[in-house]
Amino acid sequence: MRGALALARRGLGQTAPNPSVGCVIVKQGRVIGRGFTSPGGRPHAEVNAIKMAGEHARDATAYVTLEPCSFTGKSGACTEALISAGLGRVVIGAEDPHPRVDGAGIARLRGAGVSVTVGVLRPECEAVIAGFASVQRLHRPLVRLKLATSLDGRIASASGESQWITGESARRTVHAMRGRHDAVLAGVGTVLADDPELTCRIEGLRETPLIRVVVDSHLRTPLLSKLVRGAAQNPLWILHRDGADKLRRKALERAGVKLIELPASSAGVDLTAGMKALAEHGLTRIFVEGGGTLAAGLLRAGLVDRLAWFHAPCVIGGDGFPAAQAFGITSLNEMPRFMPVSSQHLGSDMLSQFTRALP
Repeated sequence: MRGALALARRGLGQTAPNPSVGCVIVKQGRVIGRGFTSPGGRPHAEVNAIKMAGEHARDATAYVTLEPCSFTGKSGACTEALISAGLGRVVIGAEDPHPRVDGAGIARLRGAGVSVTVGVLRPECEAVIAGFASVQRLHRPLVRLKLATSLDGRIASASGESQWITGESARRTVHAMRGRHDAVLAGVGTVLADDPELTCRIEGLRETPLIRVVVDSHLRTPLLSKLVRGAAQNPLWILHRDGADKLRRKALERAGVKLIELPASSAGVDLTAGMKALAEHGLTRIFVEGGGTLAAGLLRAGLVDRLAWFHAPCVIGGDGFPAAQAFGITSLNEMPRFMPVSSQHLGSDMLSQFTRALP
């Protein structure tokens, strides 16, 4: 199962709207098949592993990180592929949260005489499908907020200078994190200040383009920005409020930008509605690299599931820009709370990772 998990992690960020799944087929103590969900979501992991195992799959054991699907969508059901290949046993990490599966795949296998074991390394397997599960249960993608700050939580000096607070090793880690998500999300303030590309610049890490998403209520993203000029190679989506300027809309659409209209809110656009819209467009894992305003809006709305906090060994002071702008917290009981997951050195910087605390 650990081998299947390693395979599943290889597909993270490239299989949406499907989850990334890993499968290892073993016979007489020897691995005869390996597979993970292909870029774009098809073929599924089980099909790829069975293809590798060939006729040797009969009476073998398959280790799968997620319950095999039991219905025919754009590809055949994986339960039928496993049964047809003659697998004698299937070991499953976690049940599928999709309402059309959720135990039906297990029941189908058992009904066909296949021995099934469920729950092996369940927490690790559920962590890999967390984005897919979020869409099924919460109707929005998993959101990981990245912060790169000084020790006193500042993302820029008083003049707005922010490149670079953290070092090269931390920046490379950020690119790796981008590559394991379906999309990178930033606010228009970051676009106007830094003219970023928001791409994954680690060669060979991804086979599919990385989607860039900008929260831009009034469509202020410049037509000559790197994001717009690169939209043909790496898709650019903009979340904007209703009533945005029609000429700006037409110009951005001609440049190949996908525009997603949302209800207006006091902060510009309704971020909760925005996340729901991104899920409806097939996204399951979002990596947020916005400034303090976007961070505050997501935290205020309770939309941050994970925190990746890069902190450099420096102090900027109170006149610098905070990682999160004010968002109306008047009591400590109202604070978003997170639980520590891990901490590591990256050169002279530190990366601390957190997951949202359950209420």
